[in-house]
Amino acid sequence: MATPSGRKSVAQMNRRRALQLLAALGTTGLAAGCGSGEDDTGEQAGSGSPIKIGLIVPGSGANKAIGDEITNGFQLYLRLRGQQIAGHPVTLVPAEEGSTAASGKAAVERLIKEGVLALTGVVSPTVMTGIKDSVEQARVPLIGSNASPSTLQGVVYIWRTSYVLTEPGEALGEYLRQKLDASSRIAIFGTRGQGSQDVVEGLRRAYERGRRLTEDPIYTDDSDNPSRNLYAGPIRKALERKPDAVFCHYSGAQAVQFVKQLYALGYRGPIYAPGFLTEGTALDQLDDGEKGRDRKLIEANGIETALNYSADLNNTANRIFASAYRKTFNSAPTTYAMASYDAALVLDKAIRLAGANPSPQQVNLALGKVGQVDSPRGPWQFNQTRTPQQKWYLRRVQTDGRLLSNIVINELATLG
Repeated sequence: MATPSGRKSVAQMNRRRALQLLAALGTTGLAAGCGSGEDDTGEQAGSGSPIKIGLIVPGSGANKAIGDEITNGFQLYLRLRGQQIAGHPVTLVPAEEGSTAASGKAAVERLIKEGVLALTGVVSPTVMTGIKDSVEQARVPLIGSNASPSTLQGVVYIWRTSYVLTEPGEALGEYLRQKLDASSRIAIFGTRGQGSQDVVEGLRRAYERGRRLTEDPIYTDDSDNPSRNLYAGPIRKALERKPDAVFCHYSGAQAVQFVKQLYALGYRGPIYAPGFLTEGTALDQLDDGEKGRDRKLIEANGIETALNYSADLNNTANRIFASAYRKTFNSAPTTYAMASYDAALVLDKAIRLAGANPSPQQVNLALGKVGQVDSPRGPWQFNQTRTPQQKWYLRRVQTDGRLLSNIVINELATLG
């Protein structure tokens, strides 16, 4: 359990695990203070029988980058623990998620036949909704590390280490209600589908307390490969009403094209969004505009986002995770990687609780007993809907050294 300052003494780690971390990080800075006690479970390394964990991620398409981050996060957890979870040697079995309910179901069915103890991953809300019945019927726990539709209710075997998509909108809605005048016009954009509807619903729920949003949401085509003029028509329509701010929900290539087209069509105000807008490679591409134009516009006008994680959070769990991630993958970790790392962490805790020869049903039952998780995002725990009760942070895009980075400004809310 984290201390009030959010730090966990390295002395609480067993010596074997500390040495594994040191080897992975290539540093001796943690050596002082490492305890010499036995593992807190009392079991020896590798004493358990081998287990399989199924990893459902997209290997192509617009969501491939997120799938890669999810894969990296889970693999990093295993690497830091000698490819084991709870003393069991682990085989991570990947399966192609695709983009439809049918492709997701095919992935689940194949992994169940492989004899996996648990499932993890899943990027697309469409896939998550489509596989719900298959997972519940198989009675194999799924720890989702991204897909977060609010419609996923009443499940027994599906848990999420990410969030519910209403939450980033809700966190920003309260912030904007306090920051903007009641008469402010906020142009609202997102892709067609449940995800953006959830985000906008969260925004509306928190913002409309004694005031109202004056602009109707504009939902755009959901394209894997957006063209350089895909958003031009909707943006022009919104700019005719001279908005004071823009709120949007995009990620990946869509985020890059939306922001670039917004600036190209003359918008010079602030942008607010869930943190996916500037997460991972999206921010790198926004920092790569013609003659630095986009960087200058971002710095002059501001992009602020709400997210449950930032690579610069100052706590012991994140210093270990972020340092190891940078060393291993030569890039800063994202919320997608962090949530997958946490999926491995809660599986580790649950499998320990389930005993020496756990069944999927025993692991699922144990997931409800893992309690507080000492995560790189800060401490959190599962709520009744099997998603994290966690802090949300306000991040601002700023120049950090020579690159644009998401810098945490303050905490927004605890939700879940």
